[in-house]
Amino acid sequence: MTEAPAPAQTSPDVSPAKLRQVVAASAAGTVFEWYDFFVYGALASVMAPLFFAGLPDAQAFVFTLLTFAVGFIVRPIGALVFGKIGDSTGRKGAFLTTILIMGFSTFAIGLLPTAETIGIWAPVLLVTLRVLQGFALGGEYGGAAIYVAEHAQAHRRGAATGWIQGTASIGLIGALGVVLGTRAYLGEEAFREWGWRIPFLISIGLLGVSVWIRMQLEESPAFQKLKEEGKVSKRAYAESFTEWKNLKIVLIALFGVMMAQGVVWYTAHFYSQFYLERILRIDSQTVNLIMITVVLISAPLYIFFARLSDSVGRKPVMLFGMLLMLALYFPGFHFITQAGNPALAAATEQTPVTVIADPADCTFQLDLTGGAQQFATSCDIAKGALSGAGVSYTTVAGEPGQIARIRIGDAIEIDSVSAVGQSLSEIRATRTAFNDSLRATLTEAGYPAAAPGPMQNWSVAEISRVFSEKWGVIGMMALFIVAACALYGPQAAALVELFPTRIRYTAMSFPYHVGTGWFGGLLPATVFAINTATGSIYNGLWFPAICTAIAALVTFFFWPETKDRDIHA
Repeated sequence: MTEAPAPAQTSPDVSPAKLRQVVAASAAGTVFEWYDFFVYGALASVMAPLFFAGLPDAQAFVFTLLTFAVGFIVRPIGALVFGKIGDSTGRKGAFLTTILIMGFSTFAIGLLPTAETIGIWAPVLLVTLRVLQGFALGGEYGGAAIYVAEHAQAHRRGAATGWIQGTASIGLIGALGVVLGTRAYLGEEAFREWGWRIPFLISIGLLGVSVWIRMQLEESPAFQKLKEEGKVSKRAYAESFTEWKNLKIVLIALFGVMMAQGVVWYTAHFYSQFYLERILRIDSQTVNLIMITVVLISAPLYIFFARLSDSVGRKPVMLFGMLLMLALYFPGFHFITQAGNPALAAATEQTPVTVIADPADCTFQLDLTGGAQQFATSCDIAKGALSGAGVSYTTVAGEPGQIARIRIGDAIEIDSVSAVGQSLSEIRATRTAFNDSLRATLTEAGYPAAAPGPMQNWSVAEISRVFSEKWGVIGMMALFIVAACALYGPQAAALVELFPTRIRYTAMSFPYHVGTGWFGGLLPATVFAINTATGSIYNGLWFPAICTAIAALVTFFFWPETKDRDIHA
């Protein structure tokens, strides 16, 4: 794509003190919204049995991941609604509304009764509130990034918007920190029973502070200029998506940087967390410590890469992040397995597991129809038990009508069981009994029930021990974070510069939230589903790897360098 010469730059007449206020107010509110959105992800494994009681463990966990994802799925709708408001009536009013919707939705999650109390209405209400959260977040990011960029000096636009990029990590740190502190103070039993509500409930105080801060702000200079000149768009949707010159930019943004952003950032921050806890069986306290460490590392990196893009350009920095993550997906997760649970890695290599079953007896392991007879066949029960234990397996066709068998290495073979025709409660009891029996057999065969060296407490000595034993996991996770930060740090400035001022809020927000919401938000559930369906703990990584490769090619060939553009024209 041939790049047009950059037009002469102009800068808004904003004092350094005013810019600091704009950045601080925008970032503070965005931190709060990210905290609200991420605290559910930090509690997914705790909330699964509370809101999806009655489902098999693996299926309940996937439903929980999809409930996490549904907030992302509706984000593009919020982007369209609030983008139109922002382009028609102003940036400030749009992202003030988003924070109110997000805040009250988060607080309400902390008040929800569980499935034990109200049955099916518990997951229904939970999903409804996650939809509202996603709807609000769809209008938040674009508003904050645009508001800051339209106040910033041209040569410092990356540095100024870099603070908005860093708010995601600060919000995640806050969510993990509050969850961790509450867990440590109450104890695991009380936390799982009722303490999980506290991180949601305390958000009401954050809401009050954030709303007050944002009430002090004025409209952005770029929008004021449009309004004074009578050029405010009344046809933001039509201009963005039916005029080819603008639609082309939307598509380049979506299938370039934004598709990569979705899979890279959420692999580094969320799927990796699920992988450590669910697949490698590393205890939750150790996983929390690892995630807090790498997210703390990430906070200054967003600013660093954003500032770097002011000098060398947005495009090369973002491409570096994509290519680094592309190189790390498979070797990185293999390394994390070896470093995080070496006994599991050794058992997988030395004692392979095979499921021998009639193909007609096997269904897709993560079928989400919710039917009472799901996972009742002997094949389904065998595969579900292995997936739940984090064990990779291959499948071999057995004789028609044969009960499925699990072969562990060369010497051990165990018959599965069938629960066809049983009630849901009987199916669960049958499955649980088989899981317990298989777990004992796997342990005897060398497959560990949990990763070694669980964290006992939060003393300095214990934290130091975990760091010394898990340095390999932390180091590889840090490399994932470097890739995510290089891609995400310059992104706000690059997107603001890419789109015309009059439709910027709508045209920018939509591809951002499709990329991060659909490709990123669905990533944990998609990868976990592929892993379970294929029997490999690595096969699901093909999803983010292919998406990243496509995005890198689109960005390299079609994304223009934008750092010297005048965004006030």
